[in-house]
Amino acid sequence: MRGPQSLQWRLGLWLGLALTLVWIAAASVTALIAREEMQEVFDSALQETAQRILPLAVVDILGREEEDVGQRLSAIREHDEFFTYIVRDDHGHVLLQSHAADSGVFPAWDGVGFRQSATHRFYNDEAVRGTIRITVAEPLKHRASVARELQIGLGLPLLVVVPVALLAIVLAVRASLAPLRRFRDRLAARGARDLSRVATDGLPAEITPVAETMNGLLARLSAAFEAERSFAANAAHELRTPLAGAIAQAQRLQAETRDPEARARAGEIEATLKRLTRLAERLMQLARAEGGRLRRDGAADIRPVARILADDLTRTAGPERIVLTLPDAPVLTDLDPDAFAILFRNLVENALRHGAAAPVDVVLSGDGILSVANDGPVIPGGALARLTNRFERAGADGDGSGLGLAIVAAIAGRTASRLELLSPRPGQATGFEARFSLPRNGDERT
Repeated sequence: MRGPQSLQWRLGLWLGLALTLVWIAAASVTALIAREEMQEVFDSALQETAQRILPLAVVDILGREEEDVGQRLSAIREHDEFFTYIVRDDHGHVLLQSHAADSGVFPAWDGVGFRQSATHRFYNDEAVRGTIRITVAEPLKHRASVARELQIGLGLPLLVVVPVALLAIVLAVRASLAPLRRFRDRLAARGARDLSRVATDGLPAEITPVAETMNGLLARLSAAFEAERSFAANAAHELRTPLAGAIAQAQRLQAETRDPEARARAGEIEATLKRLTRLAERLMQLARAEGGRLRRDGAADIRPVARILADDLTRTAGPERIVLTLPDAPVLTDLDPDAFAILFRNLVENALRHGAAAPVDVVLSGDGILSVANDGPVIPGGALARLTNRFERAGADGDGSGLGLAIVAAIAGRTASRLELLSPRPGQATGFEARFSLPRNGDERT
C-alpha cells in the first residue's frame, strides 16, 4: 500500500507514529520500574504488618488461661482484607488467625523470611525463642490488580494526549508549509504565457534552492520565447518595406508590358507578394498578442473602437457586407484598444474571406461578448477544434494565412478571456460563429 503523497501528511504521520511509539515505550519502561518498586513497597508492608501484629499476638497468647486454644478474630465491619495472617506455635498449632484467613493456603513453617506460592506472597516471623510464629499472606492477584491499574493509568493518556499531539503536529507542519503553499498558489495562478519570476519569500531553506532553480528555468524559457517573438516581429517588420517595393515593381511591370503572358505572370507575383505581406502582418500581430501588454489599468467604452473598425472594413469589403449591432449602454473593458482592433479585424476578415456572400453579422452585447457570424457550410467538429492552431485553414483552397484565429486565441489566453467557435450558427443549420468574451476590469490578469 502506498503512503500519502502529501509532504504535510507524511511529516504528520511519521512524527505522530514516532510520538506514539516513544510514549508506549516510555509507559512500558515506567510500568516495569514501577512494578519493581511496587513489589518492594508491598513486601515492606507485608513485613511491617507481621512485625506490628506479632507483639500484640504474643501478649494475647501469653495472657490466656488456656493454652493451645486457637482463636479467630471477628471483623468489626465488612471490609476487603488484603493481608491475612495466622499465628502458630512451634508444633504448628494455630493459636490466632484473622477473620478471613484460610489456613489451607498457608505453607508449613520453614523459617523467617519471604515465601511465595502460586497464589500468595508470604512473610514469616517468630518471637519468644521461636515458640510463637506468625505468617502474613497477601494474594498475588491483589498485586496484579494494582499493577494493572497502574498500567491503565499510564496508558489512558494515550487516548487523549496522542490525538491532541497529532493534531498539534499537523497544525505545526501546516503552518510551517504555508510559504510553500503560497509559492505553489502563485505559480499555479499564472497564465500559460506568464513566465516571470515567482516570489520565494518565507520559503524554508530546504525548498529555496528548488524554487530558485525553477525561477532560473522560467527565466531561461522566457528569454527563449522572447527571442522567438522578437525574431518573428523583427522579421515581419523588416519584410514590409521590400515587399511593398516588390509589389510596386510587379504593378509597374503589368502597366508597362504589352505581353499578355508576362502581364499575367506579374499579376501572379503581385498576388503572392500581397499574401506574403498579409502573412508578415499576421506574424507581427501574433508577436504583439504573445508578448505585449494587452490590458490597461482602467476600463473604457469599447463601442467607438468597434464602430471605427467596422467602418474601415466596410470600405474595403463593400457596402452592406458588415452588419454591426451595438448596445445603447457603454461596454466597459480594460482590454487594450490595439489588442481589440487586432482580434476584431481578424474575426471579421476571417468571416469575410471564408463565408458566403451573405453579410457578416457583428454583435457586441451589453455583457461584453463580441460575436462574429457568417453563412457558409458547416465545419466538422474535428476541424473546428483545430482552427485555433497556427497555420490551420478551414479549407485547403483558402488564401488566408492560417493565423487569424490563432492570434485571437492567443489574446484570449493572455487576457483570461474566452473564445468559442460554433458551427453551425446557433438556431440555424449552416454557418459559423465566433464569440469572444471581453475581459472586465478586476478580472484575473495574466
